[in-house]
Amino acid sequence: MSVANDSRKPGQGWQQIIGRKSLGDFAAAFTEDAVLDASVLNGPVKGPSGIRSVFSATAAMYETIVFTHETTEGSKTYLEWEGKALGGLAVAGVTVLTTNAVGKIESVRLMHRPLAMVRAFSAELARRLEGKLDPQLLDHQT
Repeated sequence: MSVANDSRKPGQGWQQIIGRKSLGDFAAAFTEDAVLDASVLNGPVKGPSGIRSVFSATAAMYETIVFTHETTEGSKTYLEWEGKALGGLAVAGVTVLTTNAVGKIESVRLMHRPLAMVRAFSAELARRLEGKLDPQLLDHQT
């Protein structure tokens, strides 16, 4: 996966992966045991199918999202972003992608801020993913 390229806008490569229509096309960018850790979840989501479920649910929760910076250092790509979600609430964060030797994504770490947004986003995500992922990952009351 090559997400950093001087001729691209920040986050363009990542957005192309997230926007892939089929699960097979999406999964092709990841290792079979890829993991998503996120500040809006209680634990890791494992595998491309689960990761796609989370990103599919969150896509409709954002009104705007703009990647403002992208830096790649070795196997890690750091993406800063900001936007509006859930009725106009400001949200910002960092996504860290870790790739293996052949460029497949092994790990996604997704951190949201501020705290009030994290709580609201987590609650809405739990509602949208109810019955699709392990409920303990989505329990926003813990």
